[in-house]
Amino acid sequence: MCTGALVAPNLVLTAAHCLFDPRTGARVDPRSIWFEAGLSGRRAVALRQVSKAVVHPQYRYRPSGTHQIGNDLAVLRLDRPISSREIVPLAMHTGAERGDMLDVMSYTQHHATRPRLKRSCSVLARKSRTLVMSCLVDFGASGSPVLELRPGQAPRLVSVISAKAAMGRRPVSIGTALDSTLSDLIRRAG
Repeated sequence: MCTGALVAPNLVLTAAHCLFDPRTGARVDPRSIWFEAGLSGRRAVALRQVSKAVVHPQYRYRPSGTHQIGNDLAVLRLDRPISSREIVPLAMHTGAERGDMLDVMSYTQHHATRPRLKRSCSVLARKSRTLVMSCLVDFGASGSPVLELRPGQAPRLVSVISAKAAMGRRPVSIGTALDSTLSDLIRRAG
């Protein structure tokens, strides 16, 4: 189970490792993936099948240990667009830096049908395309949108969750920051 964010009427951004079977390491058929937009309880605002998946070109799946977190992005093309009257796609922002305050909207293995908003966490460090954040996440949060929320403005997507980890005894989350590579992934996903 992974989370994803609608970034265009027919495109979803998620973590690349979500497209691999953790037992075999094989890439899953994108047509076996369904996107449940706005899932709350047992109802989704819109249900769409994925027709194509494009993984970051430098991402290499590894079932354990360090996978390439800074490249852990994938764009999914849906079989049909979702109307902006149903769900408004998120705007994207590439400038998340140390000290920025963020929020994470995620589904997890313990809250698989209702999203949870983790508020007021911050970027603790940034190295290239990898963000280390104070956001607390659980299993299943991979691919969750990391949002910049500013009063009076629409939320902006700045990262997706790749993993949970620890810095010493402090739990942290690791995310892939958005950058210019995302434009190429979106173009290739069509």
